[in-house]
Amino acid sequence: MSEVVKARPRFGVMRLIDATGYRLPLAGFVSILHRASGMLMFLLLPFVLYLLDKSLASEATFVSLQTLTSGVFVKLVILALIWAYLHHFCAGIRHLLMDFHYGLDKDSARQSAVGVLVVSIALSALIGLKLFGVF
Repeated sequence: MSEVVKARPRFGVMRLIDATGYRLPLAGFVSILHRASGMLMFLLLPFVLYLLDKSLASEATFVSLQTLTSGVFVKLVILALIWAYLHHFCAGIRHLLMDFHYGLDKDSARQSAVGVLVVSIALSALIGLKLFGVF
């Protein structure tokens, strides 16, 4: 006697391609960006500390680093690092407030996520304008 065995759905096994089908709320997107910005800063920390060490070593190395950072590509990398810091800082304050149980409901979580994005992008744009010599 043969039994018909139905294929049981597999729960708990999710591939990365499966995640693209989900619509992520803005608060989740900000949370992922918070993690990504922290990782970016962590990975670039040795490079930033190396540049700081070289810039403080002598006046000649400071001038050479100053000419290195005058290029557009390097300024864009610096601007990305500035955005990562500002976003991580603003999202960290948001998460700290959420740890104190402020803004946990859906509407205020969305508003705080929008606030984090607006503040971090606006401050990055202002610093970017200064970095590229607009004012």
